[in-house]
Amino acid sequence: MPTKNTKNISATTPKPSPALQETKVVLGSIPRWAVAAVIVFTALLYSRSLLNGLTSFDDDFYLQKNPFLKEVNWDSIKAIFTSFYAGNYHPLTTLTYLFEYTTFGLDPFPYHLLNLSLHLLNTWLVFKVTERLSGTRMTAMVVCILFAVHPMHVESVAWVSERKDVLYTAFYLSSLLAYLRYLSSGLQTKHYLVALLLFLLSLFSKSAAVTLPVLLIALDLYKGRKINARSLAEKIPFFALSVLFGILNLLSQAAQGAMTDMNSTYNFINRIFLFTTSLSLYLLKLVAPVGLSAMHFFPGVIHGALPWQYYCSLPFVLVLAWLAFRRSAYRKEIIFGSFFFLITISVMLQIIAVGSAVIAERYTYIPYMGLFYIAGQWVGGAGIARHRKIVIGVFSLVVILFSIQTWSRIGVWRNDDTLFGDIRNKDPFHATNISKGFALRAYSKQGKNDYPGAIDDYSQAILFNPGFDDFYLKRGVLYFATGDLKSAIQDYSKIIELKPRAAEIYNYRGWAYFQSGNAQAAIQDYNKAISLDPALAEAYNNRGWANYSIGNKKAALPDYDKAISVNPRLSGAYNNRGWAYYEAGDIKSSMTDYEKAISIEPRNAIAYANLAAIRANTGDLTGATAAYDSLLSINPKDKTAYNDLAFVRLHLKDTSGACSNWKKAADLGNANAAQLLKQYCR
Repeated sequence: MPTKNTKNISATTPKPSPALQETKVVLGSIPRWAVAAVIVFTALLYSRSLLNGLTSFDDDFYLQKNPFLKEVNWDSIKAIFTSFYAGNYHPLTTLTYLFEYTTFGLDPFPYHLLNLSLHLLNTWLVFKVTERLSGTRMTAMVVCILFAVHPMHVESVAWVSERKDVLYTAFYLSSLLAYLRYLSSGLQTKHYLVALLLFLLSLFSKSAAVTLPVLLIALDLYKGRKINARSLAEKIPFFALSVLFGILNLLSQAAQGAMTDMNSTYNFINRIFLFTTSLSLYLLKLVAPVGLSAMHFFPGVIHGALPWQYYCSLPFVLVLAWLAFRRSAYRKEIIFGSFFFLITISVMLQIIAVGSAVIAERYTYIPYMGLFYIAGQWVGGAGIARHRKIVIGVFSLVVILFSIQTWSRIGVWRNDDTLFGDIRNKDPFHATNISKGFALRAYSKQGKNDYPGAIDDYSQAILFNPGFDDFYLKRGVLYFATGDLKSAIQDYSKIIELKPRAAEIYNYRGWAYFQSGNAQAAIQDYNKAISLDPALAEAYNNRGWANYSIGNKKAALPDYDKAISVNPRLSGAYNNRGWAYYEAGDIKSSMTDYEKAISIEPRNAIAYANLAAIRANTGDLTGATAAYDSLLSINPKDKTAYNDLAFVRLHLKDTSGACSNWKKAADLGNANAAQLLKQYCR
């Protein structure tokens, strides 16, 4: 019997490294250039996104209105790393916006180009990570292709505001790749430190990266590494960073008020089914990505019950779990891929509700990689050996269909009209409710004099419900109040487009035209308003003032008379007619009109100012003093009134009172009063 050929091992020979050896890559029939071809194809597929613009779906908030993007300096960078914004803490993502915004402004092309470049980088990283995990180029290619073209990933790439998705993924996958090198290199410290640093950069890009430490343990188990004190200890820095950034994320969401109080709408049982439904929808849209939308709203509750489909989700998930854990040739791959998916999507499953969506397509960007891995292992193994042509044919058809749908979805993100139109078409009921929610919040902000905030919310309400004219009216009024006359005119014009016979809106737009210096356009709108509603007193009054301003004084007085005859309580018409009487030399009628305006509106500052001036000019100094005192009780910071009252008191020989009034006027910034104070009040 032949003896075994053995080698003598010296006592001084070092023991083998406890690290795992790198899996040998099986090339199969996949050429080395294939991944480059996938990247080129993906670039062509997503080139459509380079033609897209920016949307009002957070792009304006993250770019145009972001206070941290004004200039590049140490203070702005420091503020980015020490502040929350829009309910998020992702300073590295904001830094990319900072350098783009200060270089390119709001030109959308560079933003889309960087998003696309990061997606191409991620496609390559997916290939490299999967190649090291599986040891087969075929598996890596399948996962890489599905990752590159799946329609559920469009949102992460074509939406500028989701820069955080593609950026954190680049660092997340790079950290995974470094960790795999750490395992295959004999646990060399340099690879460990690189993995830890890349993890930190991923966390700085998006807090969803907190799942990595748990995934590393799953990866250890999949690669056959023993879970012992050392393997767990090396994860402590990763877990420490996860806890820190998890707390930061919760604080940022709470500061923004983004957390949804589900207790008032959904009971405990219903919340369980919301959880299983979100999980089910992600699984279903993996193989049948239909009904895609930027918003998948929470369901309504009728008599405490969810729609029946939600209650089907729990048995669906349980059946899939049973299938996953059954004995099969791919049981290990199925379990690992499933846990990869569950671990990476766990923080996005609305266990703690954030926002108003039960699922979000962008949340699948990394998690689907685990499910793609299962498919890749099957295609790369016996599945393709037995039915090679059928498998390749079906897979090719799936890739073609996914690519066509991805191209279409990219176009949805072109602008506000295409994006919000798609949301409304997919779920008009919830879109309308969301618009009402924004409108209610806008009304609240308006009551607190937060006009910019109210305008933003009305803008969001309009995007979700563009056919509701009241939103345009309320926003137009706020635009007018803040001096943005051009935007106010646009909103009033939109209402007229929706309701061509809205006489009152012509009157609003006419006043906006007049304030912007276009009296002729204003008069045309007033004429239209009067033709539609002959009883609209405000339109007569405003047309009279517009005619008066361009020198057509004869046409003005009849309009004031008509306004007063239609509405005898319209104080503004008495004001305007009083001025017309004064310039025509009819002082008595002028004073009568101003007194009438004051009787109707006791705090009519304009009427008091004009009445005081007329009384002073006609020698009624005592009456003028009384009118100025009333005016200043209404507006105590009217520096012109203090200055004019000082002259009246000087004529009344009240030098002390005049000096006191001049001092107040000077303190308020009246330069003429300051000179008179020096002249008369030394």
